[in-house]
Amino acid sequence: MPAAWLSAELAIQASYFVTAGLFILGLKRMSSPVTARSGILWAGAGMLVATLITFLYPGMSNYELILPAMLVGGVLAWWSGKRVAMTNMPQMIALYNGMGGGAAAAIAAVELYRGAASGYVTDSLAVAGGIIGAVSFAGSAIAFGKLQGLITRSIRFGGQQLLNLLILAAALALGVLVAGRIDAAPAAVTGLFVLALVLGVAMTLPIGGADMPVVISLYNALTGLAVGLEGFVLNNAAMIIAGTVVGSAGTLLTQLMAKAMNRSLGNVLFSGFGDTGGAATGEVSGSLKPIEAADVGVMLAFASKVIVVPGYGMAVAQAQHKIWELCQLLIDRGVNVRFAIHPVAGRMPGHMNVLLAEAGVPYDLISDLEEINAEFDTADVALIIGANDVVNPVARTDKSSPIYGMPILNADKAKNVIVIKRGKGAGFSGIENALFYLDNTRMLYGDAQKVGAELIQAVKAVG
Repeated sequence: MPAAWLSAELAIQASYFVTAGLFILGLKRMSSPVTARSGILWAGAGMLVATLITFLYPGMSNYELILPAMLVGGVLAWWSGKRVAMTNMPQMIALYNGMGGGAAAAIAAVELYRGAASGYVTDSLAVAGGIIGAVSFAGSAIAFGKLQGLITRSIRFGGQQLLNLLILAAALALGVLVAGRIDAAPAAVTGLFVLALVLGVAMTLPIGGADMPVVISLYNALTGLAVGLEGFVLNNAAMIIAGTVVGSAGTLLTQLMAKAMNRSLGNVLFSGFGDTGGAATGEVSGSLKPIEAADVGVMLAFASKVIVVPGYGMAVAQAQHKIWELCQLLIDRGVNVRFAIHPVAGRMPGHMNVLLAEAGVPYDLISDLEEINAEFDTADVALIIGANDVVNPVARTDKSSPIYGMPILNADKAKNVIVIKRGKGAGFSGIENALFYLDNTRMLYGDAQKVGAELIQAVKAVG
């Protein structure tokens, strides 16, 4: 029996080593759009190995519960992943990320409710992972509600931050009691998790929808941290490695996203900027100047360089295929076409890159802010499709603006700026865009997919 146990243990640890390698390889390949798909497959293979090898653990039981749960979860994930619209992908990311945090919290709850004396350090890790996982679960659920439109306004009131600190202090106090076995009764454990869930909700409700990309990234980091901590509790190397990798990547991404907005993480969490559905702020001079699709088609057809700036409006209209078809026509005419991506364009990190990849846009035509900004000066046309705050020039000039100092795409420096927009409202942050009122800007109103089809016909008509 001991020999069999030793053999199983060696197989498990060897498999976890393979899993770690696959996770790291997958993450590395995800860093480039060219290899991202294979990176996901490698990381998925690592998760499959870790899941299957877990069944070899000595003392494993409850297969009648585990296997049906895995089957149901797998089928639901496959079905929802196939059916979800690209515009709803941020919501799905928030939801799935929250599930990871919730799973970590559930592991902590099981261990703490069992009350087995596993040591102060282990219990402290379980408590810490449980609190962080529960906060991530509840916060991600609120982020999902905001992105899905189920929560249409941010809730703020005086003393809100103080209240959040008191909730956190109460949760930590209970955590000390539970981890130190001073009071590890089920009621204390339940109170601990209730407070953590309330904290996640209270932290996220005041945050505006425009800040959701950073929030999603932050909760991704917290989920990874929670999973890693619970890996120590269970002495599970795969969970430790996966949690560390996810937590580290999420932390770095959160920092990059905040930097792209020229804001600190504290400002994102506590400033109240970016309120969903907020009224437009700021005053701009000039007037909006509409243009017809036929005139834009001529302008594009005879341009030398066109830079396309996609935004959330393109995702809403699912216009990426039509826009790429239009760009292919222009390329065939000898036009130099590039795509400019801002780090926080859309509703999640990399949202626009995913859309363009879905449409089949070659990766070498897609550039980020640092690569493309110097080229707007030589562009004949900057074609803005549903983007708003990421091209707003007040970020450079108006110190009173909430987005002052935020790095933006220099679309206003192009000879001509064409903005495809459904209406005259402000962006998701509620800030009026001065770009729309500049002398070199023209507004092409309409659904981006419909307008894209009209532009295709207009370019073809030029001959």
